[in-house]
Amino acid sequence: MCYKKSDSSFRKYFKKRFICFPLAFLTLCLFVKYSLKTENENDYNDSSPSKCLFCGIASGRITPPKLEFENDEYVIFKDIKPAATYHYLAIPKQHFDSLNVLNKSHVGLVERMQNGMIQFLASKDVDISKSVIGFHVPPFISQKHLHLHGISPVSEMSFSDRISFMIPSFWFKSANSAIESLQHADP
Repeated sequence: MCYKKSDSSFRKYFKKRFICFPLAFLTLCLFVKYSLKTENENDYNDSSPSKCLFCGIASGRITPPKLEFENDEYVIFKDIKPAATYHYLAIPKQHFDSLNVLNKSHVGLVERMQNGMIQFLASKDVDISKSVIGFHVPPFISQKHLHLHGISPVSEMSFSDRISFMIPSFWFKSANSAIESLQHADP
């Protein structure tokens, strides 16, 4: 009887460790992926709008990429490193480092970006139910400028991309989850 009890304790201990170590390793890999940049990438990852790559794209100072959609608030363009056939970014023209700097007053902007991305993908005959629409959460951001990913179909994504854009996770939030968080944030 003692043998079975200790065997059961060992299994519980092993299961906890079996889950914790891969999660810790995954977190480390994601942190490294989004933290290590080349010298040129870091130049454009400056949070000042004059040096920000996405501010340059939104204002038309930097081309390509071709702007697929533009209005007074945001632009949509194809991601330079697409995770699937349809991988677009919606970026506001006003500079925001990330979701972390937004508050309750920005709910409308995020909702309009989300709806714009959905309408844009639908115009490409993309099945929205097979799409990922969301934001990376710092420190897991590739650019210090708020950007909404619209990716489809998920079935084309590599294993590492599925992890990078996994919903729910603490490194990637769906647009709906981001809106819900902002609705409860301080003004």
